[in-house]
Amino acid sequence: MTDTAEVKTSNMETHSALAPEETERLGPEIVAALKTVFDPEIPADIYELGLIYKVDIKDDRSVDVVMTLTTPNCPAAGELPQMVENAVASVPGVGVVNVNLVWDPAWSPDRMSDEARLVLNMW
Repeated sequence: MTDTAEVKTSNMETHSALAPEETERLGPEIVAALKTVFDPEIPADIYELGLIYKVDIKDDRSVDVVMTLTTPNCPAAGELPQMVENAVASVPGVGVVNVNLVWDPAWSPDRMSDEARLVLNMW
């Protein structure tokens, strides 16, 4: 069943006003910018912590980011979304940045990368 789904999606055509080279450049640069944002209480960046759920680069160069926090009571809740917006907006070629903070699905340590686990000694 998975093979059928893969065949169908591989035949899909997508159209974007941005050249493929531009989206290929923007994606890694946005991720690099996200990796500069740290939760003040945790010595790992928010990307490696798994707090970023989705990054969507639109045809007009605006970027929508869907993210969460480790807990709704996070003391940095007021500042982290603004830090994410500023970091992504600093990437050359990016337009307006919209950050949407969500709680569903809830964050769990399972979302952390091996790099974050190593930094936090959570093996």
